[in-house]
Amino acid sequence: MGHPLITLHDKAFRPYLSAAKIAEAIDQLAARLNADYAGRRPLFVVVLTGGFMFATDLLKRFTGECEIVFIRVASYEGTESTGKIQEILGLREDVKGRDIILVEDIVDTGTTLHHLLPSLQANQPASIEIAAMFYKPASLRYELNLKYMAMEIPNDFVVGYGLDYDGLGRNLPDVYVAA
Repeated sequence: MGHPLITLHDKAFRPYLSAAKIAEAIDQLAARLNADYAGRRPLFVVVLTGGFMFATDLLKRFTGECEIVFIRVASYEGTESTGKIQEILGLREDVKGRDIILVEDIVDTGTTLHHLLPSLQANQPASIEIAAMFYKPASLRYELNLKYMAMEIPNDFVVGYGLDYDGLGRNLPDVYVAA
């Protein structure tokens, strides 16, 4: 990657994962989804804002029929999860009998998914799976069925590839870790 340290707001970050490594992990995850959902028409529910970049790359690699919708929730302030979920934009589609794939940028505490899953399950989908770019097992506070994780990472604060620090860094193609 060879990029120097970057500064976002008051915090320095060093290179951590290259765009090429991220793309390789997405290729592998997409291959699994293509095999598992062959002949089905899943509804990809993309969790904004962070999930937009991963969703774009993942869904370009999904070869079957699918539908894509977006929801937005917020649980972060600065570098720490607040533990409180504020649902900003909800799901309007009928999900009864549908195969849902929740697309997340990162699963760390699991608070967002812990909040979302019961409300989705109440609408009687055929199935719900989670597809996330990054997974921090050391941060997880809830029991979740995490079937489609592209990359496991340590419990460090990271930015880039959709992940932000108070709004900055989402547009970076590589991932950086707090220095």
